[in-house]
Amino acid sequence: MTATAVQKAALAVALAFLAVGVLGFVPGVTTDYDTMTFGGHDSDAMLLGIFQVSILHNIVHLLFGAVGLALARSAATAKTYLLGGGIVYLVLWIYGLVIDQSSSANFVPVNTADNWLHLVLGAAMVLLGVVLTRRVTAAHASH
Repeated sequence: MTATAVQKAALAVALAFLAVGVLGFVPGVTTDYDTMTFGGHDSDAMLLGIFQVSILHNIVHLLFGAVGLALARSAATAKTYLLGGGIVYLVLWIYGLVIDQSSSANFVPVNTADNWLHLVLGAAMVLLGVVLTRRVTAAHASH
């Protein structure tokens, strides 16, 4: 049985999260690696010199990728991963906009670059979940 487009998209997203999670632990790819903290806004470590990361932030990426790998096994669960994960990232985007980034509320941590990335990721994941399953539904309806 071949994977559906939504399964392939969920797998690609999951692999990207796993890669980002791993790269967040690689000195050089992550600048100021020696300042990385477990969590909180005090971490000066930056993935690619742009995105603020911490040990917790990297672990979240790894877990999100692992969940995606598991859910990419069927079209229904792949859709759930993309839609649910997209909504989570859109909520995280809003959270990042409303919190004071220098406060303890910024426990993940996030910075302005992370906020923009969360908006794009969230919107793209929701869009993939909707568009790729519409095609499947339309194809099944014509049979």
